[in-house]
Amino acid sequence: MTAGAPTPASMSPPTPLAVTGIGLVTPAGIGADDTWKGVCAGRPAAAADPELAGLPVTISCRVPGFDARTQAGGAQPWRHDRFTHFALTAAREAVRDAGLDPASRDWPAARVALVLGSAAGGVGTYERQHRKLLAGGHRSVSPLTLPAFLPNMAAGQLAIDLGVHGPALHTATACASGAAALTTAAMLLETGACDIAIAGGSDAMITPLCATAFARAGALSRRLDDPATASRPFDATRDGFVLAEGAGVLVLERGADATARRAPTRALLTGHGSATDAHHPVAPSPDGRGLRAALRQALRHADAAPADVAHINAHGTGTPLNDRTEATVLHDLFATAAPSVTSVKGVLGHTMGAAGAIEAALTVLTVQHQLAPPTANFHTPEADTAVLDVVAPTARSQRIDLALSVSCGFGGHNTALAFTPAPCPLGAPPAGPPPATHPGPHPDPAP
Repeated sequence: MTAGAPTPASMSPPTPLAVTGIGLVTPAGIGADDTWKGVCAGRPAAAADPELAGLPVTISCRVPGFDARTQAGGAQPWRHDRFTHFALTAAREAVRDAGLDPASRDWPAARVALVLGSAAGGVGTYERQHRKLLAGGHRSVSPLTLPAFLPNMAAGQLAIDLGVHGPALHTATACASGAAALTTAAMLLETGACDIAIAGGSDAMITPLCATAFARAGALSRRLDDPATASRPFDATRDGFVLAEGAGVLVLERGADATARRAPTRALLTGHGSATDAHHPVAPSPDGRGLRAALRQALRHADAAPADVAHINAHGTGTPLNDRTEATVLHDLFATAAPSVTSVKGVLGHTMGAAGAIEAALTVLTVQHQLAPPTANFHTPEADTAVLDVVAPTARSQRIDLALSVSCGFGGHNTALAFTPAPCPLGAPPAGPPPATHPGPHPDPAP
């Protein structure tokens, strides 16, 4: 077999997995419904951030009105970092949405897996406790520092909260962490290691150190005088992303199991792919080799061809280098299909390790509602991105039989997920905002 050729196992399409529940905590709102409405409305969440005052960049996309005591609930929420609060809130919503009850006698605790991704874990706790150490000495540091900031602790706390006794894992592939968690969960289901997988990502990296580090790296937008227009994926005038926070969690089950318990399935996860650039710590490979490979793997696992793809939820950070490379890859692979392309980071900003899971959940909703959200602040395409059918300025009603969600991360990590509509007997009825009047490339609506 030639180098780089797929193995026989990777050529076999896996059994489609049912997405039976989603939970979201994002700058567009707390809960899947509020997030979906905000993203479809194209309302950018970026605003001036008083907690970043005096730093090189003073804008961010924060989750609005989040109160850990009421949203995350439970005893002593001060024991957890903000990224754990987000994860708890999103996971509980996802489990409820799936019609599951961890307190029930029917909860198969030993056959439930939990996989959560995060780029930085409890970095907010780490920074606060480090400042206390410098200012007040070792006795001022909380004894709860480690269980609050260790990256795996959100997964650990979720396992405790939901009574999960199957595998509980943490993935860390920078901004692809949430997508990597979903891929890992899919593989656990495909190999029979579990029957239910709760998977996603969470991050709360709007901190002084993280904001400064990204600014020093030249990754953040400097449109400080007009935050709402700062995040502009694929636009010719883009100058960086806006730092954001949030969480996204999905419940995955084998299709047959979801059917057996009459679960209201939102969509099917039919393929996934992961590949690495092995090129540069923070810059994508100029030829997009890792992203191309991940997309091809996802299509192969979905038993689909590029021409079958109707919509792509792009990584689309709004940085000059990422968007140019990603646009080139998407055009090369999908030129004949001309799928619609959306980056929700124009609305949400960049939620870091949570982005892949949040965007996967939004892709599920896109497939379920047959409605592609808009890319906020996209006005002027450049030569490299003009070849893409970017959805703007409003949401687009179109037929979507196959959609891809794309995630990339520092270190050269690339992940792609493929979603298709759920069969009619399993599908939950659409309940999203009314479709826009934009005809799109596929004017015939889905049945």
